[in-house]
Amino acid sequence: MDTTEIFKKVRKIEIKTRGLSNQIFSGEYHSSFKGKGMSFSEVREYQFGDDIRNIDWNVTARFNHPYVKIFEEERELTVILLIDVSGSNTFGTQQQFKQELITEVAAVLSFSAIANNDKVGVIFFSDRVEKFIPPKKGSTHILRIIRELIDFQPKSQGTHITEALRFFTHAIKKRSVAFLISDFEDHGYDQALRIAARKHDLIALQIYDKKEKEIPPVGLMHFVDPETGQETWIDTSDETVRHRFKEQREARQRYINDTFSRAGIDFTQLSTGMDFVRPLMNLFKQREFKR
Repeated sequence: MDTTEIFKKVRKIEIKTRGLSNQIFSGEYHSSFKGKGMSFSEVREYQFGDDIRNIDWNVTARFNHPYVKIFEEERELTVILLIDVSGSNTFGTQQQFKQELITEVAAVLSFSAIANNDKVGVIFFSDRVEKFIPPKKGSTHILRIIRELIDFQPKSQGTHITEALRFFTHAIKKRSVAFLISDFEDHGYDQALRIAARKHDLIALQIYDKKEKEIPPVGLMHFVDPETGQETWIDTSDETVRHRFKEQREARQRYINDTFSRAGIDFTQLSTGMDFVRPLMNLFKQREFKR
């Protein structure tokens, strides 16, 4: 993809996702994620009902009248996007590929973050950590992230979520809000997930395409695994084959759901070709309610 084409795509995604962020997500984002704590803002005269524990005794003594300290929530956060760039995300049957949906969702979250003066960083991962963009503020930084999302070419096609989580846990020392965005075509990441969730506020967003859940009866089909390159022919007219495939996909989904539940991680699913606004809004509102 040449530079002109990349610029056009970046601009298109910027216009769409910045608009969504400004009109819909910023308020929900602001109320859904806690700051680092409370910081001193100012002092004012004591008013009936104020907490006497907040009286500033030095100022009170100086003016011979009670004054209280006013605190406000520290809003600045560090937001980390852990983005799956493995081969399975090149799949899509609903007018867009999974990787295109990932790009839009990541852009919306990024613009929501900078609207709240937060830093944003990105970890691209396959079966290795492909690239780390350290957290920074500003629109220029976000546009760089979007450009990378559009044009990034991973060195590997596999998926190893544990490796990404381990890198994240060691690289980001301070508590952050982290979005793990993947189709979760992997297993065995339970422990790494729990460790990361204890240190950070971790949210999982599962990207999927509805055609991945079951095979339609269309006769003999040629399948290629985008992560391993393994090829196989399947007779989809065989009901037993279709049923076995559906059972395997349902078992995988149960594993994903149970893993997030045990780790206490907020989680939602986002489907290609469908509006991702509603499930994200619902997720944010649920988090606000739990606070």
